[in-house]
Amino acid sequence: MTRSTELLRLADTVLFPGFLGTTPPDWLRRRLGDGLAGAVLFSRNVDTPSQLAELTAALRAENPDVVVGIDEEAGEVTRLEARTGSSRPGNYALGVVDDEALTEAVARDVGWDLAAAGVTIDFAPAADVNSNADNPVIGLRSFGADPELVARHTAAWVRGLQSAGVAACAKHFPGHGDTAVDSHYSVPVVGASREDLDAVELRPFRAAIAEGVRSIMTGHLLVSAYDRESPATLSPHILTELLRRELGFEGMIITDGIEMAAVSGPFGIGGASARAVAAGADAICVGGEHADEAIVELIRDAIVDAVFEGWLPEERLADAAARVLALAAWRPARVAPLTREPVGLAAARRAIRVSRDDGSVLPIVVAPHVVELSPEMNLAIDKGMPWGVGEPLGKLLPGTTVTRLHEPELADGLPADVLTQAVDRPLVIVVRDAHRHAWQMDALAHLLARRPDGIVVEMGLPGRTDLGAVHVATHGAARVCGQAAAETLTGQVAAFS
Repeated sequence: MTRSTELLRLADTVLFPGFLGTTPPDWLRRRLGDGLAGAVLFSRNVDTPSQLAELTAALRAENPDVVVGIDEEAGEVTRLEARTGSSRPGNYALGVVDDEALTEAVARDVGWDLAAAGVTIDFAPAADVNSNADNPVIGLRSFGADPELVARHTAAWVRGLQSAGVAACAKHFPGHGDTAVDSHYSVPVVGASREDLDAVELRPFRAAIAEGVRSIMTGHLLVSAYDRESPATLSPHILTELLRRELGFEGMIITDGIEMAAVSGPFGIGGASARAVAAGADAICVGGEHADEAIVELIRDAIVDAVFEGWLPEERLADAAARVLALAAWRPARVAPLTREPVGLAAARRAIRVSRDDGSVLPIVVAPHVVELSPEMNLAIDKGMPWGVGEPLGKLLPGTTVTRLHEPELADGLPADVLTQAVDRPLVIVVRDAHRHAWQMDALAHLLARRPDGIVVEMGLPGRTDLGAVHVATHGAARVCGQAAAETLTGQVAAFS
């Protein structure tokens, strides 16, 4: 075997590409047969549970040890249920409930579905401490703003998921919570001191490592206390010195999507990939936006070129490949459940908080008109995923009507018919992260000025809870959060499908 052939094999081992379609394309089958070690699934690859199981079986037919990864955080970031909305609430709702056994049960429930589908690793949980309420990319994906709470629930999520036989992956190291920039587009800067980072951002990752988390995902963040020039994904100071040596993590380090502008902008996708491996990353996640064989060849060749040029040691590449293969060989003991109790809706119900209710408004018994103010979501959340309370309310109170509005539609003010549809009927106004969107607050103020008896349902991070005749905070926008809100508004308990 020539040295170049060995380098190509090692480079293939560290690549986790995405692909298009609900069946594996020919190029992916061929490359898996030739030694590609991993693949990443997105919602575009998922139709039904049986289809997904057939897809992963087809991947394993080419490489029995292939590592199959997916982003299944539950809540707002779901790939298994992107078409229907998640049947489980996300991290923030679980943090509000603050029952570690419940968090573990939800994660185990996720793990059983993933294991049945043939998934090896779940890129979850988000271990970020959401200490900046204006964060555009974390928000409800975090367990909260208290580092001790986030650490406890991160450990519980890891414990639950891995007990089902699926590797957990804590992210986004060293912590994306105290940022106001989305790394899909540019580089967020974390300016905290090392002491503050240790007390806040790093605390959940320490807990995950202590729990035996099998993988950690890097964040594309400039953390100036450790490296003033390179984002964490490309920084040996952060990946090798901090994560490996100081925190003692021995599992697989995988990058966040390498095509994201925060790292690919300065170096290109290939250059960023090679620099990430040199810095200490073991696997390159790609394919959210570039999902064909050409991107795999580009990254593989860039990694091999970096070895020949001398700035990526071959020993570092071999070590990265070995850590990927160690994860592929992980065979945990797990006990499949004989029966499964649904935990998602029960968890969402426990996360509901009602303010300003004097008993004269709830429950509503007449079919309401629902106005849903829908903001643009970040790229981690699938566009078009169902959310809101209008649909579940309609199942409990037939005749419910819904108007969904986006920012451009309100440029000239509220449409004239919005309030006329609510004449002699309850008005329910649904917002999502209203404190981050001035247009939502303006529309809300206008509606409540005309209808002070309006009921406000906040399905994002709760900001002001003193608005409306009643304020309901769901602490999540998953399908089950809307169902739990509908039950709260009507006083009915329903068997939602």
